[in-house]
Amino acid sequence: MSFHSLNSNDGPGDRNAVTLNKYRVAALERVDKAPFSLFHVKVWLVAGAGFFTDAYDIFTISIVSIMLGYVYGENNQLSPGVDFGLKVASPVGNLVGQVLFGWLADIVGRKQMYGIELIIIITSTFAQAIAGSGPTVHIIGVLTVWRFIMGVGIGGDYPLSAVISSEFASTRSRGRLMTAVFASQGWGYLASTLVALITISAFQRSILHDSPKVFDHMDYCWRILIGAGCVPGVVALYFRLTIPETPRFTMDIERNVKKACRNIEAVLSANGVEPGVWHMDPEASTERMDAPRSSFQDFKAYFGQWKNARILIGTAYSWFALDIAFYGLGLNSSKIFTSKILWALGLGSDITVETPRGVFNNLHDITVYTLIAVASGLMPGYLASFLVIDSWGRKPIQLMGFVVLSILFLVMGFGFDNFTESVWTTKLLMFLYCLANFFQNFGPNVTTFIIPGEVFPTRYRSTAHGLSAACGKLGAIVSQIFFFRKADSIRTILEIFGFVMLSGVASTLLLPETCGRSLEELSNENQKGFLRGADQIELRNGIVLRRFS
Repeated sequence: MSFHSLNSNDGPGDRNAVTLNKYRVAALERVDKAPFSLFHVKVWLVAGAGFFTDAYDIFTISIVSIMLGYVYGENNQLSPGVDFGLKVASPVGNLVGQVLFGWLADIVGRKQMYGIELIIIITSTFAQAIAGSGPTVHIIGVLTVWRFIMGVGIGGDYPLSAVISSEFASTRSRGRLMTAVFASQGWGYLASTLVALITISAFQRSILHDSPKVFDHMDYCWRILIGAGCVPGVVALYFRLTIPETPRFTMDIERNVKKACRNIEAVLSANGVEPGVWHMDPEASTERMDAPRSSFQDFKAYFGQWKNARILIGTAYSWFALDIAFYGLGLNSSKIFTSKILWALGLGSDITVETPRGVFNNLHDITVYTLIAVASGLMPGYLASFLVIDSWGRKPIQLMGFVVLSILFLVMGFGFDNFTESVWTTKLLMFLYCLANFFQNFGPNVTTFIIPGEVFPTRYRSTAHGLSAACGKLGAIVSQIFFFRKADSIRTILEIFGFVMLSGVASTLLLPETCGRSLEELSNENQKGFLRGADQIELRNGIVLRRFS
């Protein structure tokens, strides 16, 4: 979109537009160049607490489904169809929530929606913990429905937290702030595993020495494990409801530059930053200036340009490819590491024996393995990304991650049978698996979250991030279908993962590098004269005399 230049003969609306455009540019530069402050720490903690809760609630089902199998399943396990339903309910809800909340955040505001998704998560998580059966519905059906609703809330958290973090961050530290927010997902995954281990250990005596009621004790375990997911959400809720609206939404969508400038100064001054150097002209128009607005026609016009469409395709498919492997492994670790593999790793004694000791050993050993995998692979990967995301750039990290992951999965897949032949080869398989976890996070798991929060204009930033994230959850659903249909062929699944990671390399090539560039520069829109005065489209006898083209 280009604008006519203004001269001394232009009307007052034109002059107001020029004045407010200058204020807009100056205000956004203040945000982009602001030093790291306590306010940025608050944004990290508030947004990160949500991702901590999200990951805890999502990945808890991996161990909870085993507990539910002991309590409600046949032959001490859930049927494949029931297990599939439980694990796919949350990603399906995620998909709905990401699209819905992403769109709403661009329409009614980030602040207006922030906190609502957390209320949904808290309510549905608590409902799972106290769920029971009735004459016409089984508890597994109740849990599946509540996990779908919980997934909607979790899905809404993705675009909201990403966009709020990116729009408040300075250019030079935007990648680190967004990485820190998203890395809370790893802490949530780690916490879910630790709580599972603590809960199982706390009930060890009851499980081992009260054989007639062993499954009653297991019922307590899974309810405690799920219910604990409410705690971080409740802690973060108040702060979510009180976080201010982002200046970019106030300027570009509410079209109120004065209010945005005041809010920016209030936030920065409260954190010890010197006041701005500009002075708002008291005679400037108080009207909201016109600006490009979101609409179906404008959406088609913007993304109808290949330079913009290719970016949306790149962010959406990259996330789709990544989540096929990330959720495939995260939700099915107990299927990948069978009793034979666990035994070779020094775990898994008596896990095939249908006794209280066998029940305890099975849960304990799988939890310990998951803890090792998360602590040795996922968390170091987040740390590595945090350290270099604003120096290396997003695109090189994502490319590197997809290339390495494709190699690792293909090696594990084609060599899976050989890896399980001896103790040392099984340990090598464990090492490669942890390495894959590392390069998921020192790679596309972090960058697929960051890039969509940077590359789109304000009016579509949350919507496009939600669409990209929803494609990721579609990948998570596809991965669960793989495990449902190919549960007896882990080798084939790993091979498929390898080729999917290779396709992620191609989609990454469609993306621009976002490191060190402002959000306005990345939007692919002309920022000169972005705001337009109210009188800049003039009609005389129905004929347009002047307009923006």
